[in-house]
Amino acid sequence: MTDAIEALRERVERAFANQEQLQIVGGASKTFLGRTPVGEPIHVDECQGIVSYEPTELVITARAGTRLDELDRTVREAGQLLAFEPPHFGPDATLGGTVACGLSGPRRPYAGAVRDFVLGVKIINGKGELLRFGGQVMKNVAGYDVSRLMTGAMGCLGVLVEVSLKVLPRPASECTLAFEMDVDAGLTKMLALAASTTPLSGACFTQGHLHVRLSGTQAGVAAAARQLGGEHTDAALWADVRELTHVALNGTKPLWRISVPATTPNNRDLAADLIDWGGALRWVRTDAPASTVRQWAEASGGHARVFSDGDRDNSAFHPLKPAVLAIHQRLKKAFDPNAVLNPHRMYAQF
Repeated sequence: MTDAIEALRERVERAFANQEQLQIVGGASKTFLGRTPVGEPIHVDECQGIVSYEPTELVITARAGTRLDELDRTVREAGQLLAFEPPHFGPDATLGGTVACGLSGPRRPYAGAVRDFVLGVKIINGKGELLRFGGQVMKNVAGYDVSRLMTGAMGCLGVLVEVSLKVLPRPASECTLAFEMDVDAGLTKMLALAASTTPLSGACFTQGHLHVRLSGTQAGVAAAARQLGGEHTDAALWADVRELTHVALNGTKPLWRISVPATTPNNRDLAADLIDWGGALRWVRTDAPASTVRQWAEASGGHARVFSDGDRDNSAFHPLKPAVLAIHQRLKKAFDPNAVLNPHRMYAQF
């Protein structure tokens, strides 16, 4: 155990004994997410460094405070990539914060979400115990997949101190095409492309244009581009979509992240400023009541959360059904019985 991990473990152990509340902080790039953080900050940024990397095995293991920039650079040098294309939201973004927030970028529908690439984790639970779950290969243990349970848990179940990720080879070729059309035609086109053999790695719609990214072999990408037509455009678009810095998302109204089936028709009363994930992720800036946004999302088979600039304490996450809330509360009690770690960061009830 490194000194940094031991120091974190001892701090959580004291907090458990004294019934203190702790706020887990990595690079502080995602403190705007979820409900307002409470408790004394406990910093994991000193718990950093790549533990092991086996390019031939497509596995990288690093401590939670390791910067995403370092991971990206390391795997890029080996001709690989973090296939879930995580957003950074700043230069200090860390691996632990990325996994804890469960965020994935434009490549997610075509390569998988962050939880699909988490092979194993080491955590410190709310009692100050160092625990390890999973490993460095897919499906290496039977029973509950606790390592993936930590993905998107916002630190409410444990302090991530080490993560093993599956990585993938970087495509030999990529190109981005743009097509001018209205939103209804854009949604229809995205569905058709998803059902085809087109080598998609991104499909988004904004400001009257459908943008499609193709990834694969040089011959395959070139052939698909010729077949689709469209205008070749700057691939930097995808960084703006990933980081939510696209001009279409400028504004001061609450930014809603609405996840619905890709087949969901456009809602003209809640017009999306940007549609990602081939139609399944709608980004909307609106002053509409939270109940209005959530009723539409739920009726469509999805859910909605205030991502930024809104009422983070009352509307941050989509309300849970009573049975699901009870499961969350039992999990919190099992991993963090004294509610030491990131209390109420997701919901007021735990």
